[in-house]
Amino acid sequence: MDLSSINPVLLVASIMVSATPILLAAIGEMVVEKAGVLNLGVEGMMITGAVVGFAVAINTGSPAFGFAAAALAAAVLSLSFGFLTLYLLSNQVATGLGLTLVGLGLSSLIGKPYEGMKAVTLPKLDLGPLSDIPVLGRMLFSHDFMVYFSIILVVAVALFLKYTRAGLILRAVGESHDSAHALGYKVIRVRMMAIFFGGACAGLGGAYLSLVRVPQWTEGMTAGAGWIALAIVVFASWRAGRVAVGAYLFGGVTVLQLNLQAAGANVPVALLSASPYLITIIVLVIISARGAHGAPAALGRSFHASG
Repeated sequence: MDLSSINPVLLVASIMVSATPILLAAIGEMVVEKAGVLNLGVEGMMITGAVVGFAVAINTGSPAFGFAAAALAAAVLSLSFGFLTLYLLSNQVATGLGLTLVGLGLSSLIGKPYEGMKAVTLPKLDLGPLSDIPVLGRMLFSHDFMVYFSIILVVAVALFLKYTRAGLILRAVGESHDSAHALGYKVIRVRMMAIFFGGACAGLGGAYLSLVRVPQWTEGMTAGAGWIALAIVVFASWRAGRVAVGAYLFGGVTVLQLNLQAAGANVPVALLSASPYLITIIVLVIISARGAHGAPAALGRSFHASG
């Protein structure tokens, strides 16, 4: 095994790209769960965003339109989940799993004509002197807009939840929807807005896969990224900063195993490929055993005003 073939500068730069779709999906799901809703349909929304974003980008020649369409499509799909669970009071777990199946089937149908095509990808941002900094410039300041947008979004969500009245209301709804309702807050409206936001973020994450990271459409290309995003929210104890750490750790393990394969590591390829998922499971087991969690008290519980 030749470890000298692994360039640390390119490794860090690749980690930032690899972590971005997971980070976008995870931060959106964290907001949804902070509002007391458990949406297991992240994988379905991501794959829908991936195929819609790719199709729109191909037909318009604009990746920006592709990202916008992906966010809208996944957000609209998430509203179907919101309607079923919040108005018809269907089971959140079963409905979320159904949403994933719908997303996978829909993406297969829409994406069939686009297989094998190459999309116009996002250009790298010119950050002037920052991009020219030796080593750090290539690592941190030579990426596309969505990499930096995902980081800004994490900061914005953290500030929103901690310092704004709307964020306090959202957290109150997630902790005790009955108390929030008694105080006059519109529980269902708050949760629907959170679900819409989470869907849009998942759509952006999916579009990043098909428009930047690959960039092409392949059926099932999310490959469990939505499930990893769900796991990271738990790993992060529902805190925005820790969500970012979790996403970058997963991105790091993913990129590292690819580099180890290329370097000829004396480890079975199947084990290396599975390592990001195995490590995620191990971390979740350790966290569960320690009891270190901060789940919203009303997470997954249905609300109806007469209750």
